[in-house]
Amino acid sequence: MKTIQFREAIQQAMSEEMRLDDSIYLMGEEVAEYNGAYKASKGMLDEFGPERVIDTPIAELGFSGIAIGSAMNGNRPIVEYMTFNFALVGIDQIINNAAKLRQMSGGQFNIPIVFRGPTASAGQLGATHSQAFESWFANCPGLKVVVPSNPYDAKGLLKSAIRDDDPVIFMESEQMYGDKGEVPEEEYTIPIGVADIKREGTDVTIVSFGKIIKEAYKAADELEKEGISCEIIDLRTIRPMDSETILKSVKKTNRLVILEEAWPFGNIATEITYQVQMHAFDYLDAPIIKINTADTPAPYSPVLLKEWIPNSTDVVKAVKKVLYK
Repeated sequence: MKTIQFREAIQQAMSEEMRLDDSIYLMGEEVAEYNGAYKASKGMLDEFGPERVIDTPIAELGFSGIAIGSAMNGNRPIVEYMTFNFALVGIDQIINNAAKLRQMSGGQFNIPIVFRGPTASAGQLGATHSQAFESWFANCPGLKVVVPSNPYDAKGLLKSAIRDDDPVIFMESEQMYGDKGEVPEEEYTIPIGVADIKREGTDVTIVSFGKIIKEAYKAADELEKEGISCEIIDLRTIRPMDSETILKSVKKTNRLVILEEAWPFGNIATEITYQVQMHAFDYLDAPIIKINTADTPAPYSPVLLKEWIPNSTDVVKAVKKVLYK
């Protein structure tokens, strides 16, 4: 095992797969000459050249469409968005072409493409650069949605995403690129659609994913001092969702808290709540609590932003509420 940064895990996954398959290439804004906006493609231009590491204009609709057409002709593009907020400009290509062409062509076309980049807030970037779109993309049949929370998962899941014959939305965070973690030096992959129990517990299940799961870890450490045992599940993949792992955990702990950095209306936590109510209702000893951002655009003020985004204190309060209702 070697300790590396999240950005290095992303770079390693892309580079290793590109060495194995000449049909794989990377395109996006600043991915080549600048080594990526967050240095996640550092050194790749030097190794693979400008035909396989391609700087694009600021035109997400255009280069998203080019990548989809390229995938229809046998290539396996990786498209990097500087932020998924910018992917809104190209969302017509993602939703109406990438996600639907396999069905609409009667299976004649696979679309083996990865759309990747950061999601959700990253400090004081303002309302238009701080949005979480996981639930938007997960709502669309034909897309797989992956949101890793650490370097190990990021590398293994990205390699699986690149090898997948369907379009995969791979969502990261500007605030995770410097995170460090142990990653095997030998080849490995992580299957898409499998959640991971990051911490075993008996009193309450906490489900989360992406960078906000760090707040769940902090809360679990605090609660442990009071003798409260939390089981933490990292979804890793939003769609397909590993409901089995969640249900099994809830049947053991009888309580559920869901932590998600997203607006509260119609999000991933809402779907998890429905699945548990349908398939494990009789096991619940308390109502499910979901923790989300405030139901407003993200504020710029650091004081307001701190109140807007969920934190470990919110998790502690929620856990105690389901325990001592």
